[in-house]
Amino acid sequence: MTGKNLVIIGLLILVAIFLSHYVPPTPPSSSGEGDEGRGIREAVATAAKPSPGSGELGKKPRAPEEKVSKEEELSGVEIPLEKQQLIGVRKVEVTMRPLQTTIRTVGRIDYDERKLATVNIKVEGWIEKLYANYAGKYVKKGEKLADIYSPELYSTQLEFVNLLIWKPEKGHRLQRNVEFTWGDRYGATGRMLTFDIDALLEVAKQKLKLWEIPDEQIKEVEETKKPMKMLTLTSPINGYIIEKKVVEGTRIQPGDKIFDIADLSTLWVIADIYAHELPLIKVGQPARISLSFFPGKEFSSKIDYIYPTLSGSTRTMKIRFIIPNPDGGMKPQMFTDVEVKIDLGRRLVVPADAVIDTGTKKVVYVDKGEGIFEPREVVLGLRTDEMVEVIKGLKAGEKVASAANFLIDSEAKLKGIQ
Repeated sequence: MTGKNLVIIGLLILVAIFLSHYVPPTPPSSSGEGDEGRGIREAVATAAKPSPGSGELGKKPRAPEEKVSKEEELSGVEIPLEKQQLIGVRKVEVTMRPLQTTIRTVGRIDYDERKLATVNIKVEGWIEKLYANYAGKYVKKGEKLADIYSPELYSTQLEFVNLLIWKPEKGHRLQRNVEFTWGDRYGATGRMLTFDIDALLEVAKQKLKLWEIPDEQIKEVEETKKPMKMLTLTSPINGYIIEKKVVEGTRIQPGDKIFDIADLSTLWVIADIYAHELPLIKVGQPARISLSFFPGKEFSSKIDYIYPTLSGSTRTMKIRFIIPNPDGGMKPQMFTDVEVKIDLGRRLVVPADAVIDTGTKKVVYVDKGEGIFEPREVVLGLRTDEMVEVIKGLKAGEKVASAANFLIDSEAKLKGIQ
């Protein structure tokens, strides 16, 4: 086709368009042919004019309701199904389910403080002989630990023995006359008498008891009427001597510590937990305790006590467990692994990877259907290894994106939705 032909065709098109928009006035004609031609031209002109309210290309405009739905649609990000499959979007349902968590920490074995004992005396003396002469020795309750010589104790025993010897037959009393001054300006004196020997004996006996002399030794002195030169200290419990403060010949004062003894038949395990785990911990919760020294061996225990203070340096609190140690295999200062399983009851939960933490808020993307994902801010509660509790922002039955949600979040930010 030549250029001349193209020009002719273009002119014909322009003429056709002009004729379609322009209807020349026609004079009234009496003939029927003029009326018919005018009617045809009016019909063509009417057909060529755009209809009122029509948009471009003759499309029908959206109704007001459709515009509102389009604005609502813009509050979410649209990810077509093909693109969802391509980027690996996975959707999960928000459900109510039992929530459990496990707190794992490290514990340290320590003495059971309720089974510790200290051996000391309340009179001055010297260590004459040590039976428990090294730390770590196992002693039984009542076993001899040391012999103590105390002049003060010996003199009190002598007084007690003399009173026993002087005591007359039953029914008689020992009397003394004691003069004393009233303290007035006339220098008047008075006289007091009658001291009961039974009362004096009781005073001497009580003095020995207050010094924690065993009743067996007091009874032996009373029967033999011979004072004991040595005071024998015995072990108050079964256990190991964990500290020895003296040697033979050491002078001791009232209240000085001589031995510390520990019963290791039961031990404490002290473990640390973080402050944010404290609301989950209660006395009586079960726990499993294991030691690397005994592979495959586990101890079942319960939380016995939660300490009331928080460490300022580590920001942790201590909890306590009690474990049996009948064979003595476990020793204080050993380390243990502790697992505390906690049942939190039924909670509204979502997978932890469904939540995006922006630093100022927590956001999930809710599936609204037809490829639309709505960003929604949520308030979270307790957290486990895989699940997290939702306190506010979601309802049971809704679906959220739990995989590739960071890609959805990036798309939303590019579109200015979030």
